[in-house]
Amino acid sequence: MLIGLSGCATVSVSNVDSREYVKQRRGDVLTTGTISQYTGVVLQILGLDQASCQREAAECAEILSTGLGLTSEQRLSAMAELWLHQALWYSRPRNKDVLAEVDAYLMSARYAYAYLFYSGVTPINRLFEDRQTQVRDYYNFATQQAATLLFSQQQRRWLQDSAITLQTERWQLRSQLQHRRFREQALPAQLVPTNTLSFQGLRNQYRRDGLGAELVAVSAARTQLNLQQGYSELPSPVVTAVLSFGGNTLAEVLSTDQVTLHVLDPLQQQQVTIAGADIPLAANFTAGYGLWLARSDFSRQAFWNLMGASDSLTQPHLFMLQPYDPNRKIIIMLHGIASSPEAWVNTANEVLGDEKLRANYQLWQLYYPTNLPLVLNLQAIRQRITQTLRQFDPEGLAPASEDIVIIGHSMGGLLARLLVSDSGEQLLYAVSEEHKLDLKRQQRFFQSFRDDFTFSALPGANRAIFIATPHLGTAVADYRLARWLAGLITLPVTVLERVAEAAELLNDPSSKSQARVPLRITSIENLSDSDSFIMAAARIPINAAVRYHSIIGVEQPSLPVAQHSDGVVPYLSAHLPEAQSEMVIRSGHSVQETSAAILEIRRILHQHLAELTR
Repeated sequence: MLIGLSGCATVSVSNVDSREYVKQRRGDVLTTGTISQYTGVVLQILGLDQASCQREAAECAEILSTGLGLTSEQRLSAMAELWLHQALWYSRPRNKDVLAEVDAYLMSARYAYAYLFYSGVTPINRLFEDRQTQVRDYYNFATQQAATLLFSQQQRRWLQDSAITLQTERWQLRSQLQHRRFREQALPAQLVPTNTLSFQGLRNQYRRDGLGAELVAVSAARTQLNLQQGYSELPSPVVTAVLSFGGNTLAEVLSTDQVTLHVLDPLQQQQVTIAGADIPLAANFTAGYGLWLARSDFSRQAFWNLMGASDSLTQPHLFMLQPYDPNRKIIIMLHGIASSPEAWVNTANEVLGDEKLRANYQLWQLYYPTNLPLVLNLQAIRQRITQTLRQFDPEGLAPASEDIVIIGHSMGGLLARLLVSDSGEQLLYAVSEEHKLDLKRQQRFFQSFRDDFTFSALPGANRAIFIATPHLGTAVADYRLARWLAGLITLPVTVLERVAEAAELLNDPSSKSQARVPLRITSIENLSDSDSFIMAAARIPINAAVRYHSIIGVEQPSLPVAQHSDGVVPYLSAHLPEAQSEMVIRSGHSVQETSAAILEIRRILHQHLAELTR
């Protein structure tokens, strides 16, 4: 009797550690390569073998569609995962079948889409469910893979024409290009999933959780500067892809063969509306910027631009890190000598990473030839900014054309100061006095060089941040190495001709002494604390409407103030007594990349917005 009873089923228990617990709860086809505990339960309810379903996922998914005893959510989420498993199987080299793979990804996306929006339970009511997060990931991944595969098949014309249908064995696909870059310009060569990119040199990657596949659109060639246009948008913009399926009910969604690929700009759009609900749009705000910098070759170009190499930059070029938005305030960033936009890598990324700043500002970075005399660079940069503003806002009425913030580092800080200053005729008279011009020569000089040496504050700019800026110059520019480098710099012929013209006017023809060069003509010489231009420029008043701030690096704070320096610029040269704020940071000359400086920049930008609101 007792022996016969011993064959009854029994239940045993064992302890599970926290790591195994999380793995059991959240492991799925994307994280572990095997189907999740949730789908496993569904298969057991129907008496299906889990191992068999992993080998024949499509067949099991079909059985699930008619199996009894399941809720709509159980059925839809399990089918989304099984179809995703099937798609991943087709993606393996030995099983490669691109058409079948695309079909399986679209099936997975459809069931995930139906679960999220048409299962009878709204997403907000599943807010704390692990399963909803998993299914959202299935949808996003399936959309990512389907979009990149479709794009790579050279059948791309349909992307730019919503009237064209791409026909597969199971689906009719249309496109909705809601990304301005795709509508107005040629399609990129490639769509790259952001989760396949890893950046070194960027401290953080900023993104927004939500619906959709986060991608970077990669152009066919390296960045080519259009010097005639003078500005360009990032050649690798971020995009978010979303798949939508025809129908307004669960039955219609599950039976439709109509699918639309939406290509969206996550910098301009924060939400998508599906089934009457506003859903956050997934986004990666760092990947496009990081990829541009990684492929730009700026680190090599910066030195050769300083030396004036034959293929170096000769005119300022403006990079717009986001598509122009007439309602967002503009931040203009100016790098220093022998540098490039790469100097702002983390500063710009941290500004873009701040949600409020990203929503209210657009970043412009000036890339300019750092070998030219300051006064010539100033006028060229000013012209580039005004021409670009005029291109987008001819009447000057857009909010973006007002309340502009200019941020400059090192020599870029000097240029930033001059961009917000009113010179009057001070520089003309300073040069005249230095060279003791008589009235006749003075009039000739004023007539020929008035446009070079007179300027007013850039219209619309009313805040500036000067970082490690040598307002009074630096003795480093007179060091032997600096003088040697200055002697190797090649300047454009047009600049040399202009300098020769000035020398002819400024040197006294009756003097028998050897003619003097009127200006230190290279940027390195201009930065000397004994340079006449620097000394005269320091006396030019900043426009009264401009609020300005200083960020200064000091390597050894324990020394007396008179000896404070960042290793290149003395504190007393960077200090402006009338600044609205000043932050001194223990740092070398590249202080703009320190966490403290970035936080201060963000604080000032938030203050700027708050004051505008008031």
